[in-house]
Amino acid sequence: MSTNRENNSLSAKVIYDLTSFTHLDYPDHLSCIVWFSGCNMRCDYCYNKDIVFAKDGKYSYENILDFLKTRVGLLEAVVLSGGEATTHDLIPFCRKIKQLGFKIKLDTNGTNFLIVKELVALNLLDYVALDYKAPEAKFTQITHSNRYDEFSQTLDFLIKSKLPFEARTTIHNDLLDADDINKIIDDLKKRGYKNSYYIQEFLDTGSNIGNLQTPKFKFDRSLLQNDINIVYR
Repeated sequence: MSTNRENNSLSAKVIYDLTSFTHLDYPDHLSCIVWFSGCNMRCDYCYNKDIVFAKDGKYSYENILDFLKTRVGLLEAVVLSGGEATTHDLIPFCRKIKQLGFKIKLDTNGTNFLIVKELVALNLLDYVALDYKAPEAKFTQITHSNRYDEFSQTLDFLIKSKLPFEARTTIHNDLLDADDINKIIDDLKKRGYKNSYYIQEFLDTGSNIGNLQTPKFKFDRSLLQNDINIVYR
């Protein structure tokens, strides 16, 4: 990438918001969260609808890098989240973050396989949290996208790579039941997934893309298989 193109890329206002400090989003690391505008999915349970539908952001890459320069020695890592971060030009940004000495965690739905693959090949990622939205039969229904195959490629790639990563699923019991989660567990096991599988229950903030309410029935954890280690958040 030419210097002019890189500078233009870094000046783009594509970042919706910044969380300046968290100790929860990147295991064992003090971090900040960069929230990217826009997403290529429309998950019914998503409560970040303002971010998902945003056409642009409040901050440029340069704004965030200026902030990070003030946090050298105070924070350990940067979490790239959204929205969907991989719909944006991440490579120049990640290179600058790495030059400042920070680790990078990527939160992703995995549907931009080539971007994830390139970021890993360039050693620009230290950890990935991959959203396993739904089993294949319900993937389009839940995400309102038709990109299961791309997600599947990313999952296989991360399993084969040496990069630390986690698979995680958000559950709303009116959308995904224990049988659906067991199908995900079966799939992860068949693919050779060895890490913990993280399950987080739907958070009713009063606003979400599908206008969902609190589930009518509580999710029954006792019905889940124990073939892999499950961690609830």
